[in-house]
Amino acid sequence: MLKKISLTSLGCSKNLVDAEEMLGILASNNFEITNDEEEADVIIVNTCSFIESAKTESIECILELAQYKESGNCSKLIVTGCMAQRYKEQILTEIPEVDAVIGVNEYDKIAEIINRLDGNESDIICCTDMISNQKTLPRIRSTASYTAYLKIAEGCDNHCTYCVIPSIRGKYRSRKMEDVLKEAEDMAGDGIKEIVVIAQDTTRYGIDIYGEYKIGELLRRLCGIDGIEWVRVHYCYPELVTDELINVFKTEPKLCNYFDIPIQHSSDKVLKRMNRRTNRQEIVELINKIRKEIPDAVIRTSLIVGFPGETEEDFENLCDFVREMEIDRLGVFTYSREEDTPAYNLDNQIDEEEKEKRRDTIMLIQSEVSEEQNKKKIGQIVKVLVEGRDEIIKSWYGRTYADSEDIDGKVFFKSDRKIAEGEFADVLVEQTMEYDLFGVEANKAR
Repeated sequence: MLKKISLTSLGCSKNLVDAEEMLGILASNNFEITNDEEEADVIIVNTCSFIESAKTESIECILELAQYKESGNCSKLIVTGCMAQRYKEQILTEIPEVDAVIGVNEYDKIAEIINRLDGNESDIICCTDMISNQKTLPRIRSTASYTAYLKIAEGCDNHCTYCVIPSIRGKYRSRKMEDVLKEAEDMAGDGIKEIVVIAQDTTRYGIDIYGEYKIGELLRRLCGIDGIEWVRVHYCYPELVTDELINVFKTEPKLCNYFDIPIQHSSDKVLKRMNRRTNRQEIVELINKIRKEIPDAVIRTSLIVGFPGETEEDFENLCDFVREMEIDRLGVFTYSREEDTPAYNLDNQIDEEEKEKRRDTIMLIQSEVSEEQNKKKIGQIVKVLVEGRDEIIKSWYGRTYADSEDIDGKVFFKSDRKIAEGEFADVLVEQTMEYDLFGVEANKAR
């Protein structure tokens, strides 16, 4: 009888929430969750398929975990997530160790599928293209006890020419505000200190069910929940960062002044080919406006280099932008040519070696920008959400409001007292590197 389940989730935080909901469903159906793949009867791999490297990682993970069919107790291997939705038939054909494939609209059927496998069914494909309604499912959070992701919408309506998300995840669907708030209240009751609001595009929240953008109202109401100390927001599309939304950030103390605004490029020509809805001037004006209204605002963005038709002039435009705007947090991706996207068939594709060279150039510029910005923090006292202790360097570590989990820098600091994970500490910054800060707890500073 199949009872013990192990689940590995790859990719983004939105994918992680899907995995946590599957765990919740399994637990409510009396399955036992284990972190030991060797003892698991069923192994689930929740995959990503956003770019080529993510697909490669997913395939490698599936093949690695498939070995437990020989060396462990595993008798059933299930693949879920974006790659399952996108390549359902190919997965079963090319990876015969896989017993079932479950798409992004069928997570609520995970227990049912396992029971069918227990009844000796095989090669199950459960990947309907019918868009599911946004409903709250049972969930077992896998993040630290003090932080949690709060997904407020699914899908995307932006249709950037390089992106497969709309074809995999479907049109944009907001969750009802009362459901979102109820989940956040439950998180607060469980001791969560930091809520990270996520969606493919958080700024679009509410337009599909309320006829107007409701992200500002939602954030204000989240900030009103007792127990929550930080509310962080990911993926605010620049064209929808309004004066009203900026004012919400400005006036809500619990709302981290952390603007995660994916812009992808600064060349108007490239932005147009990407089907983005902004241009360089508008991006610059937005960043300057945010910094004027909120002086301690931190801007994070992502860029794509090597997009089809990106000339040397376009690339120099981007390099100049990175130098001039001094973005606080910056991630750079090489363009990934994805099937079933308009950009796949664009002319003037750029070879991988040149893409990587351009990415490395941007990251070198950014490391210099980041190092100079961090130096300005020496002598300042910063509020740190403590995440743990590094016994090698004998320091506690954590994050400020300016740093999101897993993607930004850390603050390492000395303190003689024992500090619990999830506690806040004031740290005097004494030294810096490109991305990390070092110091001592402020009340211990000499």
